Amino acid sequence: MKFYQEPARKIPIIEEVDVLIVGGGPAGFSAAINSARVGAKTMLVELAGQVGGMATTGLMSHWTGATRGGFYEEILDRSQDNNSQHRQIINPEKLKLVLLEMLNEEGVGLRLYTMFVDVIMEGNSTVGVVTESKSGREAFMAKVIVDGSGDGDVAAKAGVPFYKGRESDGKMQPMTIMFKVAGVDTNRAILPGSFETTYQLPAGDLQTLGYKHLPYPAGHVLLYRTTLPGVVTCNMTNCIEVDGTKAEDLTKAEYVCRKQIPQIVKFLQDYVPGFERCYVIASAACVGVRETRHFEGEYTLTEQDILEARLFEDWVITGAHFNFDVHGLTGPGLDETGLQKGFPQKSSYTIPYRCLLPKGVDGLLLAGRNISGTHMAHSNFRVMPICANIGQAAGIAAALSVRHGVKPRDLDVGLIQRVLREQGATG
Repeated sequence: MKFYQEPARKIPIIEEVDVLIVGGGPAGFSAAINSARVGAKTMLVELAGQVGGMATTGLMSHWTGATRGGFYEEILDRSQDNNSQHRQIINPEKLKLVLLEMLNEEGVGLRLYTMFVDVIMEGNSTVGVVTESKSGREAFMAKVIVDGSGDGDVAAKAGVPFYKGRESDGKMQPMTIMFKVAGVDTNRAILPGSFETTYQLPAGDLQTLGYKHLPYPAGHVLLYRTTLPGVVTCNMTNCIEVDGTKAEDLTKAEYVCRKQIPQIVKFLQDYVPGFERCYVIASAACVGVRETRHFEGEYTLTEQDILEARLFEDWVITGAHFNFDVHGLTGPGLDETGLQKGFPQKSSYTIPYRCLLPKGVDGLLLAGRNISGTHMAHSNFRVMPICANIGQAAGIAAALSVRHGVKPRDLDVGLIQRVLREQGATG
């Protein structure tokens, strides 16, 4: 491999803040709002042209699972369509504006279309980041940084230990491009919302038909209501054996998934009642990445913690609930290790503050699917409602660390819990 030696240059410091959040998905957005509400001067940097991550740019259908409480509830209250009886269904166009309005209300500094490219360190502490944008190469300095990038890009650059994918072989969950079809007769339409949901049709079992006729590695049928008449969201494209931390793999997934969309639409027209005249009206602006890096934290959440609904003394997330949503690592459908319909745990669980604290690096908090957890635990806490409440805790912790002049790992967790209780959390 050849190399180019980049000349040394001075980078302008654009902003110096108390708390800087990298990544504006559900976790990063929630961290920004809650940091500002505790009184910290807060800045949010986001690569896309809107805030919301998979909920907006990714065209996700709904806020999934049975999580209750936390800042997630406020997002639902602010963004649900007035004409919808299902508050967890996402209207992405409304949500894009609502999130921007909320950031503006709290005085959060915002830079969209801005890519994180490097971290600035003093010893083992993060003190700022370097970004690239139309404005050029710039630096943002902060007393505490929250990594809400999903893939943990800041933590990786800072040297936090991590591994990718499943512990046994490194395989990661597949990628998907969400898309919407219109022209659906929703009075007749069938809408399987899980891998284990199927229907007997004249041509045969619906999921079996999907495996037979859809282009591999697509093969499952997942369809969801929207807030718009005659419009359904499809979670059916599938690309396996790809790594979301590699641009070449993201490029591959983009092509593979988009190539599947016309064939999926033809399948829906031919086999699924109510979809005979459906057509594509929108697709996500980015491929959806489910799993990449798992970081080492002061505690690693395990699947057993979730199954036992453990109440940790240093809890900062409560009311979390979902299943082991492991999409097939080698093909369509639910992975053999996944558990949806038969998920035995009906109670909510907690996540300890230690999962947000990366090993070996100070001045940094993890937020979202990049917190410290096993591959199986991650398949549960990676969903957006839980990530939003992880972000809430991270934002509060970051702001309190600045207020009290301590490193995040030295912050009294009782202070975080006090704010969370004032906001309605129970632990």
